[in-house]
Amino acid sequence: MAGVRNLILVLGDQLTPGLSSLAAGDPARDLVLMAELQDEASYVRHHKKKIAFLFSAMRHFAGELRGLGWRVAYGALDAPGNQGSFTGQLAEAVARHQPERIIVTEAGEWRVARMQEGWQGHFALPVDILPDTRFLCAPEAFRDWAAGRKQLRMEYFYRDMRRRTGLLMEGDQPAGGKWNFDAENRKPAALDLFMPRPVQHQPDAITQEVLALVAARFDTHFGDLSPFWFAVTRADAEAAFTAFVTQALPRFGDYQDAMLSGEPFLYHAVIAQYLNCGLLDPLRVCREVEAAWRAGAVPLNAAEGFIRQIIGWREYVRGIYWLKMPGYETSNFFCHTRPLPDFYWTAETGMACVREAVTQTRQQAYAHHIQRLMVTGNFALLAGIDPHELHLWYLSVYADAYEWVELPNTVGMSQFADGGLLASKPYAASGAYINRMSNYCGT
Repeated sequence: MAGVRNLILVLGDQLTPGLSSLAAGDPARDLVLMAELQDEASYVRHHKKKIAFLFSAMRHFAGELRGLGWRVAYGALDAPGNQGSFTGQLAEAVARHQPERIIVTEAGEWRVARMQEGWQGHFALPVDILPDTRFLCAPEAFRDWAAGRKQLRMEYFYRDMRRRTGLLMEGDQPAGGKWNFDAENRKPAALDLFMPRPVQHQPDAITQEVLALVAARFDTHFGDLSPFWFAVTRADAEAAFTAFVTQALPRFGDYQDAMLSGEPFLYHAVIAQYLNCGLLDPLRVCREVEAAWRAGAVPLNAAEGFIRQIIGWREYVRGIYWLKMPGYETSNFFCHTRPLPDFYWTAETGMACVREAVTQTRQQAYAHHIQRLMVTGNFALLAGIDPHELHLWYLSVYADAYEWVELPNTVGMSQFADGGLLASKPYAASGAYINRMSNYCGT
């Protein structure tokens, strides 16, 4: 291989051609490094389907980059010489290719970001850590927004993001005269409704190889590998999103809180795993949803509810994460210490709602936000479960879970363990809401 100027390390949740580290490079002179790492797959016991999704998406992204003219050094998990860790893999690549500089985009998790900072003293060459421009609100901008505020409520952050992006705005006013249509989004679903399904993709040869690898190497991890239907390419992820907009989004607003036995998806997009690893662009999907509303294809409450989840909630919890780390992960306002019950792994419980949510989680590596908040989260809060144990469970079992998004949702929203920094009140509730919004209690 010809001489390497910059060694560009791309992480498994950075599968975006426009990534800042790639934008700073030159395909003719630089080398991209990617690797499947034992440390990253097992620092918590990630769901087998999550590991397979990311490894396959990484392999396909390496191919996408090669098609764009990049040289890519890719370390498969079972490849000879795989070092098992970011630092080890970098050290091997530096010794082999003798680059002048290392370039990385800042990691999404505190744990890996601290590793990146350590590389600056570990390697005898410069290490450039560039901001992750795929998000709409940089941590520094969120810190400025939060400065001097007595309460950091998402609703006010969301309104600022609407103004900043221009999404669903008519001049300086919100479309429809209201910022938030959540009150219209609480209809219980009926069994006779048409239930669209997310686009389900057949595993190609690359994915089949990954599935076999994961089955062999992570057989003791939680979760089912089959059926595996996640998109693992940008084109397939975009097709899945387009299908959601045309088939499910028109009713997403009305039924986003609904739950039905045997119906894990209802009208949800099931695209968070694609957004969070970089296969989909958050602003682009919001623009497409806005366009569908302006074309009369979807009602305003559906478009607003979807866009709020992306530019409001997703950006807000990331801001909270970087504002309060380190230390946020040990928050325990109520001093809860009970261990996580075994049925969070086995689904062996007489509570139909919990059994349904955990069974679905094992099968799909997915549950929608009400199942996470009002079923598994609500039980843990009422039962006094240690919020750190619950945090590690959520981080392990969902394909879309990364600490920057999962931890604030668990510690702040679900468990009120931060004492009200994020949520205005604890979400401790009886079974009445679950009974109204689902058919679980009668099964």
